Amino acid sequence: MTQVIETSRREQRGWYFYDFANSAFYTTVISVFLGPYLISVAKQAVCDRDHAQVAGCLDNYDTLVTSGQNYVDVLGADIRPAAYFTLCMTVSVLLQIIFLPIVGALADHTGRKRELLGVFAYVGALATLGLFFVSDGRYLLGGLLFIVANLAYGCSIVVYDSFLPQISTPDERDKVSSQGWAIGYLGGFILLAINLVLFNAHDSLGLSKTTAVLLCLASSGAWWAIFTIIPLLALRNRPVPPHETTALGAVGGSFRQLGQTLVALRVFPGTLLFLIAYLVYNDGVQTVIGNSAAFASDELKLSENVQITAILMVQLVAFGGALLLGVLARRFGTKRTVLASLVVWTVIVIAAVFVQQHAAIQFYVMAFAIAIVLGGTQALSRSLFSHVIPAGKEAEFFGLLQISDRGSAFIGSLTVTLALQFTDSWRVAIVSMVIFFVIGFILLTMVNLPKAIRDAGNEVPAHL
Repeated sequence: MTQVIETSRREQRGWYFYDFANSAFYTTVISVFLGPYLISVAKQAVCDRDHAQVAGCLDNYDTLVTSGQNYVDVLGADIRPAAYFTLCMTVSVLLQIIFLPIVGALADHTGRKRELLGVFAYVGALATLGLFFVSDGRYLLGGLLFIVANLAYGCSIVVYDSFLPQISTPDERDKVSSQGWAIGYLGGFILLAINLVLFNAHDSLGLSKTTAVLLCLASSGAWWAIFTIIPLLALRNRPVPPHETTALGAVGGSFRQLGQTLVALRVFPGTLLFLIAYLVYNDGVQTVIGNSAAFASDELKLSENVQITAILMVQLVAFGGALLLGVLARRFGTKRTVLASLVVWTVIVIAAVFVQQHAAIQFYVMAFAIAIVLGGTQALSRSLFSHVIPAGKEAEFFGLLQISDRGSAFIGSLTVTLALQFTDSWRVAIVSMVIFFVIGFILLTMVNLPKAIRDAGNEVPAHL
């Protein structure tokens, strides 16, 4: 028994490190550096095409380039440089919606979760390393590499999450999930802090601004690749029932299982209701986070340095916040803790209406409050979902969870777009997220978790 417990602890520690490894991609690449850089590369392509003879074209882009010339060619379509990164993000999300449930079904069908985790992690890491070569107007290369990296990132998370029910007992699920999420924030913070030092000191280091950005982007791929070694050494596959052994048979089986997963949601109404509740309130979470930089810049008129330091603070505080909510869940119950976090989210977005322009301290306080509940809300939701999944279908159902995490974000984005269109106010746009937290709260209260867990054939934990 002691050996079994020690093996489980070893797997849990290894599992934590995949969050540590991949969070650098999200923070350094997606949240900070790639968007502005890829837009500048697309603008440089416009300059090279139409104004190659003009020195300093990129520095005077807005005054030099007319609206009729302000586009780049993307597979025959004329795309504004400012919209290029969001286009790449949209394409990658659409591909995730297609591939994530298939990846989940394939992982459960073959039982080769460790191998699949390694394949997707290293495809993503190598694509991220390749971003180092995106310069001199190579916007198409940058977009392609990002789409591959983000798709591989999403696929790897599906496989990674599916290990949670296999490496932890029902009663320790909240703790394991929260610690994994917390360590992920720590990893994202450490590399982003290093990269921001590199970026701000590029002149004294004899580097151009472009080279510094490229090194920051590539470092995320190296970080991802190096620390993925730890979970691959620690995690192990579990046996699965007999099935087709050929690759073609496994892929065919994954498609059949995908259909069965969708049908199974009708058999597990508690699981379906939880999934809908998560879709709604997590849409609010993702939309607030995704638009916080624009809110700080356009509405609050805060400097780039304030925004960057706020991102760093969120990463660090979210490490402690995820652990704190994990402790509260063990004391007061996981569902109650998630519900309480949604109340906090509601208060935050209402308070955002009253944050004054140029008030950096007020923005930091709001960011601090977000950081406290950010990781815990998502980590505990992952833990709750793991209880209502039938055994042997972990990756399939976590694939659906990831789709709700990524694919549903367009609803919140559309709400923000409409609010801005009709009111031209970021304050109204942000406070409109209240509806997502309120509806999500109501739906989650309606979920009979003990019944849903028993219906899925699982043991009901002591603290729920």
